[in-house]
Amino acid sequence: MPSFKTYPLESIGYDEALRKQFRLVDEITRHFKGSEFLSRGDLGVVPGLNRPRYTKRVEEILAAYFHAEAAMLVRGAGTAAIRMALHSYLTAGQTLLVHDAPIYPTTQTSIEMMSLRTIRADFNDLNHQQLPESPDGILVQYTRQKPDDSYDMAKVLAFFKQRYPSVPIVTDDNYAVMKVHKIGVELGASLSCFSTFKLLGPEGIGCIVGDKSAIQKLRSANYSGGSQVQGHEAIDVLRGLTYAPVALAAQANVVTELVERLNGNEIPGISEAYVANAQSKVLLVEFNQPIAEKVLKYTNDLGAAPNPVGAESKYEIAPMFYRVSGTFKKFDPNLLKTTIRINPYRCGADTIMRILAESVEKVMA
Repeated sequence: MPSFKTYPLESIGYDEALRKQFRLVDEITRHFKGSEFLSRGDLGVVPGLNRPRYTKRVEEILAAYFHAEAAMLVRGAGTAAIRMALHSYLTAGQTLLVHDAPIYPTTQTSIEMMSLRTIRADFNDLNHQQLPESPDGILVQYTRQKPDDSYDMAKVLAFFKQRYPSVPIVTDDNYAVMKVHKIGVELGASLSCFSTFKLLGPEGIGCIVGDKSAIQKLRSANYSGGSQVQGHEAIDVLRGLTYAPVALAAQANVVTELVERLNGNEIPGISEAYVANAQSKVLLVEFNQPIAEKVLKYTNDLGAAPNPVGAESKYEIAPMFYRVSGTFKKFDPNLLKTTIRINPYRCGADTIMRILAESVEKVMA
């Protein structure tokens, strides 16, 4: 039996993934002439806009696509998006309500940089615990922070909106966008934040969607030319987003197939395989013996990526065989010895089964 039970997020299927792709392309055609979208866009700080015209149009597309008031592309990927979103609502010393779990390391850094005081609550069971009277802000991570997380984002947001109607809610939607039916802002959050690099987009570009007044505050503070996302980068964000939903749906299907095959004892020495959002939706493979670190010594030579680049970025095609995530490791350090995570990226199940079987065989030998 596995060390713990996981509650992965429900992934959208091919049909919904195609609908997401088609709806995004439809939105693109409403904002760009065909010849314009075949260009690389403009550059610099345009008078009156303080950002490239193409960037402005792409942000309008993203706002419409996610049914939000506004959108803003920022430098610094998902980390900067979350940091700026918190900055739009909170000041040093104020309180931030967070889930009682290991916080994603870069988010923890942002909290410390802003000198925010965190109040912890178990989002898995909000109805049966002591909650603060009125925090200054709430941060909810869409994907799992520890293996036994089971909370439903829609229910958590509905609960907080009813209990704290005037408190802003920021959601970390990294590893959820284009995989789930609706992101945080579509479920009632004030601002949603994510990295477009994790959605086949350009390096280092994050996105914030939601509350227009909060985003306008960030725009006024983000006025320098070097801070602006350029037109060609904004166009590349849309290009990546267009292909992401179908690619991610295929990835989810491969994970499901692998769980069935590995739990059918196709490869000896494996105790259990299961799906987890850690943080991206991956396959966790638990061995009968503490051989995880030894197995990973062979997978790179057999063609598997030994570490993430952007965790589902445009560069990641071959499957990744890697240790468990930092938050899972913090939850249980022993997982480093017994369990590995595998992200198929763009490959099929047979490739992963071959690499895993050969690696385990080499360790056992």
